[in-house]
Amino acid sequence: MAIRPINLTKIKASIPNLYEAVVVTAKRARKINDDNKTEFNSLLGTMATGHEDDFEERENPEQMKLSLEFEKREKAHIKALNEMVDTKIEFRYKDDK
Repeated sequence: MAIRPINLTKIKASIPNLYEAVVVTAKRARKINDDNKTEFNSLLGTMATGHEDDFEERENPEQMKLSLEFEKREKAHIKALNEMVDTKIEFRYKDDK
């Protein structure tokens, strides 16, 4: 995976305080990650597991395919940074109503 630098002035354009931008982006990345985990677990729960043998572990091809599909997705922190740069993240302060 290639490293792609992000110009900090693009982030600073959407949020004047860079530290606030980091906090907002990190919270968005956590939310994306939680959504991915929930989706993965719900899809995994619908699959038939087959035999439940404590002594022998067998690979489930459907489960492997699902795992590989989720591994190929864009990472949560990269997606959150791209959303921040594209000003797709809306945020507000707690005092704002």
